[in-house]
Amino acid sequence: MSILRLNKPRTWHLVSACTACVWLFPIAGRAQWIHYPTSGVPKNRDGKPNLTAPAPRTVDGRPDLSGVWFSAAVVPDPSCPPTDSGCISQGLAPIRMFHIGLTSFSDHFPTNDELLRLLPYQPWAADLVRKRLAWQQTMAGSTDHGAIIDPHARCLPPNFPRAWELPQYKRIVQSSSLVVILHEFQATYRLIFTDGRPLPVDPTPSWNGYSVGHWEGDTLVIETTGFRDDLWLDTSGSPLTDAARVTERIRRVNFGQLQVEVTVNDPKAYTRPWTVQMNQAFALDTDLLDDICLENEHDAAKYSGK
Repeated sequence: MSILRLNKPRTWHLVSACTACVWLFPIAGRAQWIHYPTSGVPKNRDGKPNLTAPAPRTVDGRPDLSGVWFSAAVVPDPSCPPTDSGCISQGLAPIRMFHIGLTSFSDHFPTNDELLRLLPYQPWAADLVRKRLAWQQTMAGSTDHGAIIDPHARCLPPNFPRAWELPQYKRIVQSSSLVVILHEFQATYRLIFTDGRPLPVDPTPSWNGYSVGHWEGDTLVIETTGFRDDLWLDTSGSPLTDAARVTERIRRVNFGQLQVEVTVNDPKAYTRPWTVQMNQAFALDTDLLDDICLENEHDAAKYSGK
């Protein structure tokens, strides 16, 4: 089992039974806006933030998804001051960054065979995940390190939908025709067009694909295609291919919570579509920091293989 600890001002430490996982999380240091008060936060009578207050709305009446968000899979330390979003300790690491089909576990972490039964893999995809899991546990050298080693461990982009569960902050910026998601890791971004345009035909494959969105009541529905053919959905190596269509349904339940439902329809890698929840929690009094994985990185040159 893995535990994330976030010590002030904001320094990630990962303790893991999976040795490969220690590569995944660079250190984030001090910055001038970590503790700058978030404006517009509703308050209780005692002056503390009321994160269960109604969700804010834009001038056109839509739910406003804007703000800094973090995976809700991390359990906050109840002893932390309610305004200190940097005080998170003893929380389970976002479990879907290890396996996207895993929703909970107690003192028994699933075996590889149990993990492989959680998603409806095509036979070739199950074989690939089995190899990736075995490599991570043995740390053996590989002549095909590009397929076996997690791209995130090689400082490559935090592709969505996986990025929802990675332990870095996201900032959502919303306008009437475009939703932008800024991701702390590698200073990356994602564009979701809500101006009525169709998805592109035969696009150049990309890490995040191409996304268009529309509103169904208070829910933003996002359709994404045009992914690369070599993406990982989790640290276990569950694949996402160029045949995938991903649907995300995002609803701001209240001021402090985003409900994110993700459906993966990838007939090349899975025998049927499947759905998971990847909810997000509002992060108070903080903002994105530089999190450049290759800064002071010394491991890539040690990878075996061609």
